[in-house]
Amino acid sequence: MTQKVLRIGSSAGITLSKEALKALQLKIGDQISVQVDVDKQTVKMAPVQSTSAEDDKIAKLTTRFINRYRSDLLALAKK
Repeated sequence: MTQKVLRIGSSAGITLSKEALKALQLKIGDQISVQVDVDKQTVKMAPVQSTSAEDDKIAKLTTRFINRYRSDLLALAKK
């Protein structure tokens, strides 16, 4: 399968076909592990094993906190 590298804001990304998502049992929003081998010029992706419900809750709370206080956190980081 050949894909293009796409611009996504100031980052880049690739798309995965529905078939690839199904084969890897991935859905939108799932996390993947990405390993780059510079010598072989390869990229390896694999689904990240799901975490416990408690880990998911902590991650959501942390994300909300960061989003709510992003400007304050950035100001603190500059000090």
